[in-house]
Amino acid sequence: MVPLSQIWTVSSYILKQRFTGRKRYPLVLMLEPLFRCNLACAGCGKVQYPDHILNRRLTPEQCWAAVEECGAPIVSIPGGEPLIHPEIDRIVEGLIARKKYIYLCTNALLLKKKIDLFRPSQYLTFSVHLDGLEEDHDESVCRDGVYKTAVAGIQEAVRRGFRVTVNSTFFDGADPERIRKFFDEAMKLGIEGIMFSPGYSYEKAPDQAHFLKREKTRVLFREVFRERKKSWKFNLSPLFLEFLQGKIEYDCTPWGNPTYNIFGWQRPCYLLQEGYARSFQELMQTTRWEDYGWRSGNPRCADCMVHSGYEPSAVNDTFGSFAGLLRTIRASLGDGASPPSSGIDQTPPRHPGKRQETVAV
Repeated sequence: MVPLSQIWTVSSYILKQRFTGRKRYPLVLMLEPLFRCNLACAGCGKVQYPDHILNRRLTPEQCWAAVEECGAPIVSIPGGEPLIHPEIDRIVEGLIARKKYIYLCTNALLLKKKIDLFRPSQYLTFSVHLDGLEEDHDESVCRDGVYKTAVAGIQEAVRRGFRVTVNSTFFDGADPERIRKFFDEAMKLGIEGIMFSPGYSYEKAPDQAHFLKREKTRVLFREVFRERKKSWKFNLSPLFLEFLQGKIEYDCTPWGNPTYNIFGWQRPCYLLQEGYARSFQELMQTTRWEDYGWRSGNPRCADCMVHSGYEPSAVNDTFGSFAGLLRTIRASLGDGASPPSSGIDQTPPRHPGKRQETVAV
């Protein structure tokens, strides 16, 4: 289970932002200290850079400065493969000292080798990439044997007392029954919970044919959660799960999970690359946020239902009103949220080129 200290920290942070009238604020900083990876997944847009880019690294000091500048209570460290970074232990130590809750994303190929660099902490979670059962995962990452290595890494981390979650991405053609079986197998590993997202197109990804469209996403997850098992635990907002099934509608909150990497603060989000800002303040103040998200009419956003954009929207709904809190409670108990007509942000997509404010967290 997520520690009560983390729940309290995040809840109090959000309530403070709302009390002070701040409309746009980050929930999770996506901190990418490098793009280099020891896998070459067909759906990834990071490892396609030339070697002189893949060889670059953020220093620990740059990472700490970005975290302090952003102020988000949670830091996700994706990549690339963060365990390749020669100073990843120093980066993590510095974030723990700042009392940030860290999700270190890893494919776990190096986890057993590197695990002695870290100590168990309520602030550190290994978020291990598993895209389904063995056959499905190994196909997704384009290499045989990765699933078994990852599972062994998970088991070792759990044995040593680390917090461990599984992070999954599901693509077009995914079998809902195999996803259900995967959830069963993942929970047997003793992990804290599962985080997952529908696959969405990286512009640089070699495989552009298997990213889920919006309606296919809803059909898939309606079937997956047709009879939800109480044994399944998720590190996700209950309302995000309702959103994936089409039970409630949201617009994207792209500033909720800002990205900082070797180029700076990425505009506008983790998946789209439209330049970089020199500071977090510049990112927030000069990005035309109204040009992104489902309601914007931006064709690149039309089918996106990815976690990094819509989890903040679901959290905003929870804390935005008593009705949102009630929806969250009902969804947590398995009763389901209100039908789409009573969800927030029902305005149809605007015509591209017309300015329109998006829902603000």
